[in-house]
This record gives sequence, C-alpha cells and structure tokens, in this order.
Amino acid sequence: MDRRLTPANARAALESLRGKVDAPRFVAGEAASVAVPLADLLKAPAGGRDRQVIRGEAVTVIDRHEGWAFVQAAKDGFCGYLREDQLGGALAATHWVATPGTHLYDGPKVQHRELAALHMHARVQVTGMQGNWAETPQGFVPAMHLKPLGQFHDDPASVAQMFLRTPYLWGGNSRAGIDCSGLAQGAFLACGIPLPGDSDLQSACGTEIPEGAPLQRDDLLFWKGHVAIALSPSHMIHATAAYMAVVEEETEAAIARIIAGGDGPVTGRRRLG
Repeated sequence: MDRRLTPANARAALESLRGKVDAPRFVAGEAASVAVPLADLLKAPAGGRDRQVIRGEAVTVIDRHEGWAFVQAAKDGFCGYLREDQLGGALAATHWVATPGTHLYDGPKVQHRELAALHMHARVQVTGMQGNWAETPQGFVPAMHLKPLGQFHDDPASVAQMFLRTPYLWGGNSRAGIDCSGLAQGAFLACGIPLPGDSDLQSACGTEIPEGAPLQRDDLLFWKGHVAIALSPSHMIHATAAYMAVVEEETEAAIARIIAGGDGPVTGRRRLG
C-alpha cells in the first residue's frame, strides 16, 4: 500500500483497514481540523515535509503520541504527522477562502489589527455579517474573499494564474510557497474537481489525451516528478524549481528546456472532467 494514502502507522490503523493490514490496534478515528494558518504534513514525527494543510481543513486523527498526531487529510486522503498543538476540534465550516490569501482581523475595519493569515482553501465558520465583513468565532474576514462551501471557481487555469510569481517550495500548498503538484491540486480543488496531492498520483486521473491531439486549456502535462497546467494549445503554467516560482511558459520551449536539463520528456497528458 502507498504510505501516503494508508491510514496506518506502527501504533494504529483506521477500522477501514481491518483485515487488510496488521496493526496493534484499530480505531474509528477522531474528527479534527487544522488550527494554524499553515502546517507541514510530515513523513514522520519531526521528519521531512510531504505536503501542507491549511487552517480549517478537516483531518482524521488516527494516533497521538509524545506530542505528535498521525492524521489523514479529508481533501485527498494524504496521511502524515502534525504537532498536536496544530490541531483543533472538528469545525462546522460554512465558507472557504477563494482568493490566494486574506487575513483574519480583530474587527470589521481595514484599520483593525490582523490576527492571522488565511490561505486559499482555508475554511471558516461564518456566524454573521457586518457590512462587507464576515464574522467568525475567531475574528472578521473580508466577505469578498470567501465563497460558501459548495460554490467554486470555474476555470483551474485561471486559479493557477492567481499564483503567478509565488515562490517555489517543495511540498508547498499556499501562496507562501507552492510546488507543481500543490499548484495543480489547489487550482482544481478550487473548481470542485478532486485531485491527489502528488504528481505521480495526479498522472492517473482523468483520461489520456490521444497522441497528436492539441492541448486544451486545463489539460495536465506530466514529466517524471512534475506537472503543468495548459493555458492554451501553446502555453502552460507551473511551479518550477528552474525559476523557483510559478511561471507561464511557451509549452514547446519548456519541453525542450526540460529535456536539455536532463529531466526527460513529457510522460503523459491528461484531461479531467
């Protein structure tokens, strides 16, 4: 089983895996949510970053041990470790942040003090409105930066373009830093289209585009360990370590550059929806 998607560690496993894996104990799991603006989802306690999770995102806690929680993220099934102090209780969210970022304020005016950054896909519970401000139990958020749960953007490529010049960060999932698969996942999730967290998993989604067929906007191009989103038959957008940023490129020129750099040819082209 893929470690990233298997809700089991050496101490516990979810009940859904009973009979499929060996584990000291099986648990129903505990509903929780991310309580900090941005948290690294780690391969092991104090280990390397696999991906990131964002404030308000739902997770299932499978095990707690020595200040660490082993969790599974609801958005894509990704499993990993968070510090226990990065978690809060289950959140009755009503809205999500639909812009690359915004802030939580201590009052409904731009002059009020900001309390925390909120990144795209952060979830909040709106309890009321004061003018153009949405009130939550933690503070106020500009209402124009939110969408109700279940309402989405309509074009993943346009969402990706909101992140132009965002710095590249391996395993990143926000405008503070993002990688190729984080950009693709975030752009499609913002349009209500589920996508896994890593490019190798994303490359199995949708349908293969026939060889020789032109690319369409929102098609995905894959290399070994890399993904880009087509903007048109001739241009694409991606988060790339070559420029350490999210950039737009002419597709054929990018393909030639990547081959010349030793990272190989395009390995697949997929169309979602």
